[in-house]
Amino acid sequence: MISTTYEKPLPIIDPGTKPFWDAAKEHRLSIPHCLNCGKHHFYPRELCPHCHSDKLEWTDVSGKGEVYSFTIARKPAGQVFAADVPYIIAMIELDEGPRMLTNLVVSDVETVSIGDLVMVEFDDVTEEITLPKFKVVEA
Repeated sequence: MISTTYEKPLPIIDPGTKPFWDAAKEHRLSIPHCLNCGKHHFYPRELCPHCHSDKLEWTDVSGKGEVYSFTIARKPAGQVFAADVPYIIAMIELDEGPRMLTNLVVSDVETVSIGDLVMVEFDDVTEEITLPKFKVVEA
């Protein structure tokens, strides 16, 4: 369900990140893939961070990965996040290799561990913006 009163900060969509946000709106996780070295990367940029090639394409990835690192926010990062505490900010290592900083959606923040398997889920926060977040899945 799309909120009409979403008050948290929203991403700024620019030409370099538009394919990512367009895919998210369609509930797909799409990231840059280098046609030269064959590696995926995230965050979006004009040159591959592995081989510096500009031969990139956007490709959909599985949305599967594992918790590489995380922190539990017990104090809100601003008043608009107060109702969410405690919440988890996690670095997810995607099965395809890149790492993404995101929110981990769980019912109990104390149950999360490094190495937990995760899967992307999409949060339609406004008519224009869908945020990819992750949830822990059973092995």
